[in-house]
Amino acid sequence: MTENDNFSSPENIDLPARTSPQGIMSFLQEDTLLREEAGTWKDIQIQIFSHRSLRKPFLVPAVAEPMLVWVLSGAATVAERELDGEWVSSDVSAGDFFLTYSSTPYEMRWKARDEHPFQVMHVYLSIPLLEAAASEILGLTAKQISLREVSGERDEIIGNLLMLLSQEIRAPYSKSSLYIAGIAQSIAVHLVRKYGLSDSGKTLSDSRLPTFKLSRVQAYLKAHLDKKFDLEECAKEAGLSPFHFTRLFKKTTGISPSRYFIRQKIAKSQLLLLETEMSIIEIALTVGYENPGHFSQVFKRETGLTPRQYRTN
Repeated sequence: MTENDNFSSPENIDLPARTSPQGIMSFLQEDTLLREEAGTWKDIQIQIFSHRSLRKPFLVPAVAEPMLVWVLSGAATVAERELDGEWVSSDVSAGDFFLTYSSTPYEMRWKARDEHPFQVMHVYLSIPLLEAAASEILGLTAKQISLREVSGERDEIIGNLLMLLSQEIRAPYSKSSLYIAGIAQSIAVHLVRKYGLSDSGKTLSDSRLPTFKLSRVQAYLKAHLDKKFDLEECAKEAGLSPFHFTRLFKKTTGISPSRYFIRQKIAKSQLLLLETEMSIIEIALTVGYENPGHFSQVFKRETGLTPRQYRTN
């Protein structure tokens, strides 16, 4: 498609600057194959559309929630632009996706490229879910991050998650709210990790601990489970200052280095409780706890059981 085609005049001239996932349906004006009402599932709304083969330019109001559009079938040339901006076209087919998290309206048009139905699934994630993912992974609030917009790209993880979601909501059996909520949480976490942007506009993945440095630190901690946590040594393994190391480690793993070390100690003690005849005192010493009472306290905090209960159960 070109600027001088027959479809340069946008539809929907009178539209609000923002709308809801329900409201946006009136602007798409497409055949709806599936629509879940607000509140059907926790933190996620889902719509499936069968698009006409040719759509003139039309204005789309901004939606507060992050919006994923995943191509279920067919192929098309989709063009987007900001109001009065330049058209940007993408050739898309089944498996490609769009990610929109914008506060301003934009314009769209498309033309199918084959005879197959051009069908797409819209997925809207709630702001509280995005906030929870940003907080748990990066220690940030949703106001401190944004999401990089995506037009017609392919992401294997997103594709797998959305495939599971589409199969679940269209299956003939009773839908599982727990299963759908789990997929929604996984999508939110992946979006924050891969497409999150900081206040400066930099990708958040650029400010994480490189894999080789993380592996070096993990190996060091595993080899010293019988010792006390030493932040200085961990930072040396990563070649960073303690402050910088701590910040990057938490952004990368979601927890502090010291908490990660504790979890590794407890994981080791669980293995020893189940697979050896070592006494609880011996196990406590093996994972660096000189006081068995303190060891039991930490073990229960992390697992919900005392070491003795864990071994018995």
